[in-house]
Amino acid sequence: MNLLIIEDDINLNEGLFYAFENDGFNVFKAYTKQEGLNIFNSKNIDFIILDCNLPDGDGFDVCQIIREKSDIPIIMLTARDSEIDEVKGLEIGLDDYITKPFSLSVLKARVKVAIRKKSNNKVIYSNGIKLDQKLLKVYKNKECLELSSVEYKLLSYLIENKGQILLKEQILHHIWDSEENYVDDNIVSVNIRRLRQKVEKNPSEPKYIKTVRGVGYMWGERSIKKC
Repeated sequence: MNLLIIEDDINLNEGLFYAFENDGFNVFKAYTKQEGLNIFNSKNIDFIILDCNLPDGDGFDVCQIIREKSDIPIIMLTARDSEIDEVKGLEIGLDDYITKPFSLSVLKARVKVAIRKKSNNKVIYSNGIKLDQKLLKVYKNKECLELSSVEYKLLSYLIENKGQILLKEQILHHIWDSEENYVDDNIVSVNIRRLRQKVEKNPSEPKYIKTVRGVGYMWGERSIKKC
């Protein structure tokens, strides 16, 4: 799991880095608002520990920016013991709020609780797309997309395997051919094209549903070398 720590206190940041790394997390460090957002936008971050006061901005602003794209767990650390700040944080989407100084064991426990809660939600956020697997609905920028059952299954399969190349044969078997009945190979490319029309801003230059020439498709913002 990729954990991002955005904290300008060097000693605290380093301490948290080693503590969570020893627990098996893949940890990224940031000391400013912009550095944190850059890492969030370039890596598949799963959890954020966020300081309230940063040299170049406010932790609340960071939370709001991230909430426009993702519902990953965010715990805020703050030296301000203010009920108003706590309420504000929870209202804009924080999962928890911890006042400094704090116990490392308590922070770790709250991280585990937040992860467990999110894993039970069955809602996936990726690249501005919200996939609600409980209600079988998909939203783009808060607008509900009208997808066929096949398009929903295809999008769900791509997002669940984001960053991984899925072979056409894998997609075909997963979506259509579980009974090994004959299905035209073109059905994959046809439905990819239809899905792009609904998901991509510019379907002719897809940003999210990438084609890996001669191999298959993948979901993600990573650039792919053209053959």
